[in-house]
Amino acid sequence: MKTVNVILKENSYKIVIGRHILGRLGAALKSLHCGKDAVIITSPVISRHHGAALASGLQKNGFSVKVFEVPEGEQSKSARVAFSLMEKIARYDRLKEIFIIAFGGGVIGDLAGYVAAAYKRGVPYVQVPTTLLAQIDSAIGGKTAIDLPVGKNLAGAFYQPKIVWSDVSVLATLDKRQIRNGLAEAVKYGVIADAGLFGYIARHYAQILDLRPSALEETVLRCSRIKARVVSADEKETRGIRTILNFGHTIGHAIEAAAGYRLYHHGESVALGMRVAAEISSRKGMLPAADYKKINGLISDIGLPRKIQGVSLTNILRVMDHDKKFRQGKNRFVLAQAIGKVKVVADIAPTVIQKAIRLYM
Repeated sequence: MKTVNVILKENSYKIVIGRHILGRLGAALKSLHCGKDAVIITSPVISRHHGAALASGLQKNGFSVKVFEVPEGEQSKSARVAFSLMEKIARYDRLKEIFIIAFGGGVIGDLAGYVAAAYKRGVPYVQVPTTLLAQIDSAIGGKTAIDLPVGKNLAGAFYQPKIVWSDVSVLATLDKRQIRNGLAEAVKYGVIADAGLFGYIARHYAQILDLRPSALEETVLRCSRIKARVVSADEKETRGIRTILNFGHTIGHAIEAAAGYRLYHHGESVALGMRVAAEISSRKGMLPAADYKKINGLISDIGLPRKIQGVSLTNILRVMDHDKKFRQGKNRFVLAQAIGKVKVVADIAPTVIQKAIRLYM
């Protein structure tokens, strides 16, 4: 197992990365004093494939286990599902020391984290991510949220987990679309902070898509280090540092929401958002042509979407107006200056944004 530290003033924690380690989580939790009654929030598919290994390890170390399942997909990140879960937990929570385990991909992590933050004004929780995207990105950093009809992640809280437990062996049950979904976020990390990581992905994406354990573990480790470093420097996105993690997300989230969360997975939307962000960067004279070509080329090589389909420009722009990063009525985009370096730029002309989006429609 390898460990990455997220260093915060009051809420520091570890990211543990390894193979076949689900059953070892129980032993690790004994020293964290989370409570003694584990409430696992997961999906039926994850529960069927991996639930027994997780529950057995917890029970062997003296924890009780209660499992609540929610359907797959972004539709579960809703107020209806969140409050239904809290009501079920409240009925179960008699003479217990509850803590929550988010056991799934990004949707489960965001939803369960939000429930943990809201229930009893906050109970401890643990992230056990089961997708590549969640292991390298969404499980780390304490952003919890549910969606509202007008936009993604508009109701939420910063609420840090007690530990993130990333077992890359569970990724073997994912299909290639889900791995590509995660690779989009890995490419993002290369663009915003690490040209070496970008090069590693360019050389090894075929091995990652083939679920080679060593390539998966190296990718999760390197991305986790970047995310941990950024979160440690700017836990609640108040210093402008953490904002760089949103490269590709302003347009990506808008595409995802405008399509009703049904057409594109999150990473696919981010990939399209990165293409548009790179185009805007190029139009503003910030990004060298060679790096622009490399970013688009790697996204295409991985097999991520090349065009925005099934959603109108009008709807994308309408949803984008609700973006949380915008300030004082001005848009804010994370733009690339080179592979490994980005900058937050405000008040980009609407015509530039619209032309960049149209290029990919």
